[in-house]
Amino acid sequence: MPAKPRVALTLGEPAGIGPDIAVLLARQSMDCRLVIIGDPDLLQNRAQELALPLEVHSWREQQSAKTCLSVLTEKLAQPVNTGQLNQANADYVLRCLNRAIDGCVSGEFDAMVTGPVHKGSINDSGKNFSGHTEYIAERTGSGLPVMMLATPSLRVALATTHVPLCKVSAMITRARIEKVVDILIHSLQHQFGIELPRIAVCGLNPHAGEGGYLGKEEDEVIIPVIQRYQQAGFSLVGPLPADSVFIESNLSRYDVVLTMYHDQGLPVIKHRGFHEAVNVTLGVPIIRTSADHGTALPMAGSGGVDISSSMAAIDLAARLARQQS
Repeated sequence: MPAKPRVALTLGEPAGIGPDIAVLLARQSMDCRLVIIGDPDLLQNRAQELALPLEVHSWREQQSAKTCLSVLTEKLAQPVNTGQLNQANADYVLRCLNRAIDGCVSGEFDAMVTGPVHKGSINDSGKNFSGHTEYIAERTGSGLPVMMLATPSLRVALATTHVPLCKVSAMITRARIEKVVDILIHSLQHQFGIELPRIAVCGLNPHAGEGGYLGKEEDEVIIPVIQRYQQAGFSLVGPLPADSVFIESNLSRYDVVLTMYHDQGLPVIKHRGFHEAVNVTLGVPIIRTSADHGTALPMAGSGGVDISSSMAAIDLAARLARQQS
């Protein structure tokens, strides 16, 4: 790996704040070589809307200007009206994502950071897309991916990701939870340097099932899995009620909280550190992070975009790349 990790950044939905973020990143110092994958004209146009100077060069050229972006070109299908979705550009969004994934797999890039996409627009165009996590796993030929969000003081992992709530219970199986725990332990050990990760495991039901009166998943699935890992010498605790596990005095005992579904854990971490939370995809053969926010269409081109989460995502991607080298 070069002295500075090569981190690919996709812009995501071109009508959203992804291009704004890239333009603002051109003014930041980073301990990596950032390569924007997208349309240079889109970046120049957005810079003009923001009234900010910007130089765009091929990513293979070495540049030192503070207002310069290195870009690997993928062209839009149609020009962008800032803040207005256009399904015709859904294929462009996926082409940029594919280029970053393939570049990471081949070793051309050391890590990738994804800008926010609009799932509805992609699906309305006729392309099936449930989220970056699942898409990256499929393209890399991986098995079950694990979505983890991290702030400096809290990590939350998900047993299930972008699925309707009515389908979650059927997906909570021993095989799935064991696979998620295996991935969590391996990633925390080898990527985050935690020798014996302490994992708090949430129950699925209110009060972690209340001894079976509020649901059977804890007794039939979650507890046997926890006991298996405890007997093997790993540090798992639970199942814990999700309404009390996030109390500060409890959190200090754990390195990660494993929740059973998307909205069981993510509202907490977003409330705790919205502008510093980073989404990390575990269980895939590449390093991928993202800022923890959406396309924010009404804010695109406004000049009011906060890039703190994007900076944190880039910093973590570069740090994980160096850890892995």
